[in-house]
Amino acid sequence: MPLRWDSYSDQPEMIHDKAYKWKIYRSVIWDFFKMLGTNLVMFPITFIFYLIVPTVKPRLDTSKFFGLSINQDKNPQDTRQLIDDLQVNNLLIRMPLHDIENIQNYVNFAQEYADKDLLINILQDRRHVTDLAMLRQSLEQIFEQFGSLTKRFQMGNAINRKKWAIFSMDEYLRVFRVAYTLKKEKYPELILLGSSVIDFEYYFTLRTLFNGYRLRYDQFSSLLYVDRRGNPENTQLALDIRKKLYLLHAMTRLSPKSKPEIVITETNWPIKNTHPYAPTSETECIDLDDHANYLVRYYLLVLTTGVVKNVYWHQLIAPGYGLVDNRGDSLIKYPAYYAFKTLLAQIQNKQFVKFEQIGDLYRLHFQAEKKVEVCWALSPTTINTAEKQIILRDGQEQTKTEIQLGESPVYLIEKETV
Repeated sequence: MPLRWDSYSDQPEMIHDKAYKWKIYRSVIWDFFKMLGTNLVMFPITFIFYLIVPTVKPRLDTSKFFGLSINQDKNPQDTRQLIDDLQVNNLLIRMPLHDIENIQNYVNFAQEYADKDLLINILQDRRHVTDLAMLRQSLEQIFEQFGSLTKRFQMGNAINRKKWAIFSMDEYLRVFRVAYTLKKEKYPELILLGSSVIDFEYYFTLRTLFNGYRLRYDQFSSLLYVDRRGNPENTQLALDIRKKLYLLHAMTRLSPKSKPEIVITETNWPIKNTHPYAPTSETECIDLDDHANYLVRYYLLVLTTGVVKNVYWHQLIAPGYGLVDNRGDSLIKYPAYYAFKTLLAQIQNKQFVKFEQIGDLYRLHFQAEKKVEVCWALSPTTINTAEKQIILRDGQEQTKTEIQLGESPVYLIEKETV
């Protein structure tokens, strides 16, 4: 049965054939038991390690932290202008193996961003998963043709979703081993990212970090969505986004298979009333105002952990979840576009100093030529803003001696003293 691509939501279609699903489960049942055994042994160890061993936070480079995914099939004639307007320096470009015959189109698109830091996301398909000789041949082609533009490649995407053509973690490990072996033999300068598990499903992650395969991730990639939990501050199993990342970091610190450097290569929230472009049901969708608020707060909360190198919003142009709507004759920039632009203008290249949470009030402090504070509150809270320049979420300026905070982040910049 072929796995079909949904061009509306930029992902494979769901597998609805129950007989085919059972066939998949039966074919990888032994891999499931290996994953179960790994979790029974390693999860208690990693969780205790997370609880008792302090996290050593490396110095965060905010100039490399903020990233964005762009697609060569989404208004390529407009993309460069939008990227220049946003002033984003870190871009992720997909290279789907199901379209390897047209690789030159993707290379030509990437060449337009040779001045940016590029990450190439290699999307798997079933024929390359089952034919590892074909996979090696295609990877050689990708590494050769993109090699002058970047050294960073993510191997695989959303590997714990069977619609993405990988049916078990051991299948993925065999796929990644091909890329790792090729790197060791011919391309030692490459930086390979894996394992690209989507959502907070660390039982899959553990198997990719603790196994007997000869491989190693140069950076550990995660598609850490929290959209089904509502706002980015919400918890799941008593863990908020920051604690989830500290737990993931503990896993990478313990594993011999990865450097403890995390990259979030995909995240977003689906937008209301955009069916069939939204990647989820309408139940999980949010309005445009929340969409903009959640984007800023997600980036900032992840930034405060100090354990994540990059975060890539998925993606620039996508009516159901991106920053720009391209359904009509002209592009429409969502509020999230302006929120992301303001976030980059105010925080990119500044040094993170301190994070404070007092009840529902969140405050982040940054330092450059001037001190910058970003704050929001999940319940209305009034704060003093005397001697501060106020910049709202979407870039508008205000002058007030106090301001009532809500869920929309506000930037407070110290004024120059005369």
